[in-house]
Amino acid sequence: MNMKYYPDFDDTEPVPLQVSLASEIIPKQVRWLWYPYIPYGKLTILQGDPGDGKSKLMLTVAALLTQGRPLPFCDEEETQGPMTVIYQTTEDDPEDTIVPRFREAGGEPTRLIFIREDVKNLTFKDIRIRRAIESYGAKLLILDPLSAYIGDALSLNAANEMRSAFSCLAEVAKQTGCAIVIIAHMNKMKDVNPLYRTSGSIDIAGVVRSILAVVKQRSREDPNDRLLVQVKSNLAPTGSGILFRVKDMGIEFLDEIEITAEEAFSDKNKQGRPSVKVDSCVLRIKDILRDHKSVLATECERILMSEGYKKTTIKKAKKIAGVISEKVGFIWAWTLPSSDEEIPHQIDWDEEGPEFDDLPF
Repeated sequence: MNMKYYPDFDDTEPVPLQVSLASEIIPKQVRWLWYPYIPYGKLTILQGDPGDGKSKLMLTVAALLTQGRPLPFCDEEETQGPMTVIYQTTEDDPEDTIVPRFREAGGEPTRLIFIREDVKNLTFKDIRIRRAIESYGAKLLILDPLSAYIGDALSLNAANEMRSAFSCLAEVAKQTGCAIVIIAHMNKMKDVNPLYRTSGSIDIAGVVRSILAVVKQRSREDPNDRLLVQVKSNLAPTGSGILFRVKDMGIEFLDEIEITAEEAFSDKNKQGRPSVKVDSCVLRIKDILRDHKSVLATECERILMSEGYKKTTIKKAKKIAGVISEKVGFIWAWTLPSSDEEIPHQIDWDEEGPEFDDLPF
């Protein structure tokens, strides 16, 4: 039998062929620390310009998590209970900045952990990361900033080096189920797709599952107003923009806004698009609940998402409709207040139903 020779093949260390059948793999749902922004068991990047409030934002999120309180614009039924957070930073001191800000935001200090770097600086490939997550049951790890934790010998612009480093950290996230958020500065490229504002090799943006960005709101009266927008979302429909205000010792969350990352970065439509989709969803929720005493929350969401509404739209519409969430045993159910007159809301639209860009795919 003639054997064809392929000179480019690496056969110095033969490895037995192993395959997996799709029928042997058990599908599982993505779990969320903060839907749809931060998934469990995956890597997320939070980027922005220096001084735009990225660290304060994550410290406020950490404070809410350690208290077991709902994250911004999340329902009580999404609350997961107090959890432990690991926060690593080289830009601010824990004594005079991190801990005071965390306490000011109401965080529980016994649930915030710092891996000490007295003897050796931490990097993505450091075994201490996994040990700390597993030893303390941490659900969130924050690394601030990216450039300080990739390691001195690596270059942000080297695709092969970044793939290796990020893949190692991604494997830790996968095996522990911990959500890992990496805070990064944006590059100086203007008038480009926001995806290309991530510093370093484009492989960095490729390996993470979610990219968030903080953008200044120049069109607003308060110079401390910012927008959190989702630049990339591999695991869910892109989330709404979140308007927040940077204060001396924390963050004040103001509103959810229908705006894309492209619109936010181009300084267009800063006030967000009309709430046609939300108004439509409000009416649909009232229609579902009007003839029932209560309906399971999961069933309501299933119906609405099958009709093309995003989960973020449903949450906002649920609040406007005045839906009451009640826990029956281990499950949640939705009901309407006794009278719709208790929740005044002006509907103003030109067309019915959700718009095409609100479809969940």
